Amino acid sequence: MPGAGGALTPAVTGLRIGVAPHRLWAATESELDGVLEHARLAERLGFDHLIAGSHLLDTELGPTLEPVTMLAVIAGATSRIRLATSVLILPLYNPVVLANQAATLDRLSGGRFTLGVGTGWHAGEFEAVGSPFGERGRRTDEYLATLRTLWEKDSATVKIAAAPSTPGGPEVWVGGGSTAALRRAVRFGDAWHGSGLDPKALRETHIRLRDLADAAGRPEPAVTVGGFLVPPGFDTAVEAPGHHLGGARPTAASVLDELGELAAAGATAYSLWLPVPTAQFADALAWVAEQVVAAS
Repeated sequence: MPGAGGALTPAVTGLRIGVAPHRLWAATESELDGVLEHARLAERLGFDHLIAGSHLLDTELGPTLEPVTMLAVIAGATSRIRLATSVLILPLYNPVVLANQAATLDRLSGGRFTLGVGTGWHAGEFEAVGSPFGERGRRTDEYLATLRTLWEKDSATVKIAAAPSTPGGPEVWVGGGSTAALRRAVRFGDAWHGSGLDPKALRETHIRLRDLADAAGRPEPAVTVGGFLVPPGFDTAVEAPGHHLGGARPTAASVLDELGELAAAGATAYSLWLPVPTAQFADALAWVAEQVVAAS
């Protein structure tokens, strides 16, 4: 995207920047009530996409809005910005119902929806819906195959009630860092979706992904990354684990430098979670837009 003066920063040109429309790990439900306002603001500020996390229960990570529902509401309140689950815990959902939901959202949003999926980690959520925790990997593979089949216009089996507008269905990002997850991305994904990786770790994972794609005789999926950022001058509402974009004391320069390295390592998109107080969230969005999005 053009910067303020129309120039482009070569190091990060082409990297699509997205953001969650609420702070990381909200403490109360009321902190989630502003997602529509923040979504509209993110669109006006030029962000490429919005992301929505996924939990069924109120865990130690706090309250979370159901991602497909939240993004559907946001789709009706916006016109350009893309919408992605990052990530939806696939084995907790009925794949036929989800195929119809995703196709509906893809159609009504004008093809703006991306389904990012993962296997999940919270055993209590699986118990709550009667899904065996130990079978989550196998079920994720099976459900992805079902989604792909149901989204194909000429499926030989059942046809879902709403066909997607995007040929073959919405774009799919597959999360997870295990070898099984990378194989899953190669087999089913348009992109692999990593989390909290520094450039060195991303380069190493990209090599593994390329080798697995070559061994399977399949195209290499694109690479997308998610991570955390507390912009300089902002307070930290919650300590996010692992690597933070731009380092422990980020500056605009350190953030842009790392994004450039991530792009060089193969990333095509970066999705941000901002662990700042809700009262500072809109200002944090504006900082990222001015200092990062304008140079991407």
